[in-house]
Amino acid sequence: MTIVDWDREAVKRGLAEGRVLLIDVREPHEFAQGHIPGSISHPLSTFDLEGLQALIAEDGRRPVLSCAAGVRSARALDYAQSQGVPLTEHYLGGFKDWAAAGEEIA
Repeated sequence: MTIVDWDREAVKRGLAEGRVLLIDVREPHEFAQGHIPGSISHPLSTFDLEGLQALIAEDGRRPVLSCAAGVRSARALDYAQSQGVPLTEHYLGGFKDWAAAGEEIA
């Protein structure tokens, strides 16, 4: 499995420049309680790989997965790669790192 870890600064820069599609794989209730501004919800428990691929193709930005701390996003990358989908990037620190740093939360 190939995983490329992004840190908070890379995620912030990518979002600010409009070149990153941040995909939050936490559960809907977690996302509703707070998420990184600009991220979209795509829960791991109902991970729809076809839908995700269509979204990524339509959006055109670079997909980076995120979760609470990097475990579920890595799991999602593993699953995607096992199905032949070349997703490799995730925010290693995830929402916990973002919130702990005092970054804006939506």
